[in-house]
Amino acid sequence: MPPGGGGGKHGSTKHDHPPVAGLRRDEDTLPRPTPPYEVVARELLRRRPSRGSAGADPRVEKEAMPPGGGGQHGCTKQEHPPATGLRRGEDKLPLPTLPSPAITTIVYQRRKKQQAEVSIPEGPLMEILSRVPYKSLCRFTCVSSSWLALCSDPDVRKRSPQGLSGFFHKHRHGNGLKFHNLSGRGPPLVDPSLPFILRVYERFMVVQCSGSLLLCECWKPAERYEFDLVVCNPATQKWTVLPPIEFLDEEDGDLVSFRPVDVYLGSAAASPTCFVVLVPLHRLHDVAIYSSETGQWTRSGWYDEEDVTVATAECVFLKGFMHLTLDESFILAVDTKGEDWRRIPLPGDMEPSYGNTSMGQSRGLLHAWYIDPDEDYQLSVWVLKDYDSDRWRLKHTVDVLELFDTECHGKFCEMFAIHPERNLIYITNGEDTTLSYDMDSQKVEAMCTSGEFLGGLPYIASFAEWLPS
Repeated sequence: MPPGGGGGKHGSTKHDHPPVAGLRRDEDTLPRPTPPYEVVARELLRRRPSRGSAGADPRVEKEAMPPGGGGQHGCTKQEHPPATGLRRGEDKLPLPTLPSPAITTIVYQRRKKQQAEVSIPEGPLMEILSRVPYKSLCRFTCVSSSWLALCSDPDVRKRSPQGLSGFFHKHRHGNGLKFHNLSGRGPPLVDPSLPFILRVYERFMVVQCSGSLLLCECWKPAERYEFDLVVCNPATQKWTVLPPIEFLDEEDGDLVSFRPVDVYLGSAAASPTCFVVLVPLHRLHDVAIYSSETGQWTRSGWYDEEDVTVATAECVFLKGFMHLTLDESFILAVDTKGEDWRRIPLPGDMEPSYGNTSMGQSRGLLHAWYIDPDEDYQLSVWVLKDYDSDRWRLKHTVDVLELFDTECHGKFCEMFAIHPERNLIYITNGEDTTLSYDMDSQKVEAMCTSGEFLGGLPYIASFAEWLPS
């Protein structure tokens, strides 16, 4: 059979191209042709190993596809000239593979395209960063010079949410206001003397703190009894004066003014410049509610036969409701418009009493706690996991006297705050020591042992722009 092939039944294929040049006369066999490049490439891609494997076994590839290609007897019809330059006895060609530079180029271009598709414009990126906690924002500045520029932008830092910064508290000897840094060292984060208030008023008294805002009663010179209600942000030194509480009498239509006695402030961490102020007019049957969004007082009534009063000075603003602890063993919740009123029973055998009973919010959940003086000052902390069901769950109990390492009874111990983001509580013995206690690790740390800091109002710094004027 001539070198050009023939039409045999077994092992030969008809060729549509001229015979291969460069073979001697005694060479009666041609090497088996290689399948087309596209076919081999598809087969290699199909047989490539899965992610994480060390690679495909070359023996498996050699057995899966013989060099001769497909067909019943290993031969394939060729559409291109056979390979040349083979020495005598070489009857096999290696499987062609994709050039590695081509693979590298394709992967690089694909990754570059994906990065271009997922890149975020500077405007939305700054909007995202402004919602990152301030401590995380400071860590991001170490990523690169571009991140340093973005995270140091004043607009981003002003809107970045802060963690618990410290506590406003009264001076041990006198009526002056002080600030205790949560770190326990360094100068105060804010000036507790509120100099921007004293430029207009002669004196002030802080009555409520909610998040980053303070509610103060401020007296002008030569005024002894009349005062203004002022809501301010000590970090930005911005403040607003609430208008007088005045309503028309329903019977004769005369304008009636009310002098606030108990005042409660509520603000949300998500909107630190928006706030609500609630003032009971006739106990809790009639209340006045001020909203920073409207800038006006609205009057609303809770028509209940019981004559109830507020038992503690704390107020929690959560889920759009103001929460007050009443003397009838339940918490009263009222919305910002005074339209929705709700009772939440206190947990367990908790008895409302000033100093022993209080509440707060942590991780977006309402918490209540009680120190029982009749049970060796045992502290019980409950959490309202399901807000709609009124079902409290006992979260933690601890002997307060053991925390202070004392066996002396008759002391005044008070839990005055809970961390808004951690299972951390703050307790004082009212004499010289204030502690922090981690309910998860049961670790106790002394915050103050000199008596200078004996509890206070938790404060979260915020540098957000002030909305009201």
